[in-house]
Amino acid sequence: MAMGRMRILVATATAAALAVAAAGSAGATAEGAHGPRPQREAAALTGTAKLYRPLGDDITFSIDAHLAAKDNMDPAKAYGTFSFSHYLHGRGGWARGRVDCLTTGGRTAVMTGVVTDSDTPFKGHRVGITVTDDGAHDRLGYTWESPDTETLTVPRCLGGAPFEFVKKGSGDFRVLPWHPVYPTK
Repeated sequence: MAMGRMRILVATATAAALAVAAAGSAGATAEGAHGPRPQREAAALTGTAKLYRPLGDDITFSIDAHLAAKDNMDPAKAYGTFSFSHYLHGRGGWARGRVDCLTTGGRTAVMTGVVTDSDTPFKGHRVGITVTDDGAHDRLGYTWESPDTETLTVPRCLGGAPFEFVKKGSGDFRVLPWHPVYPTK
């Protein structure tokens, strides 16, 4: 009986050692032969969703904003595209543009960009959009909620508080958190 238990203990210990070794080699593969692989992106904000409005307005935002890992400390080197539209009873407008800044913190992202094409007064203007990625309860804000939209000047990397709610089931936004690296000397 003691010999049978000994075999079980040895077999269990061997299996555990093999599992640890496999996990270690999987980690080495994930990190690469020369340490951690460089991360492809320092930050990102992606997704498409409609905003909730009780009257049924069709308001859609699409964002594909990225900051490359090599540009981690310069959010103004962000790139990508964005678009938005707002229609109610067949009236409204649309805009699309190019991203010129992206910062993220936790699940919240702020991006700015210049509108390159639109049937609204936004063409040629910089706008700011803020998103909070909260699973099924994403929120979004923008810089043109004020009455002086046509004269509003938005600096890079500045957005409005995410005061709007994303319509349930209409889409989702994803935020990749930014981790700036500060000098230590």
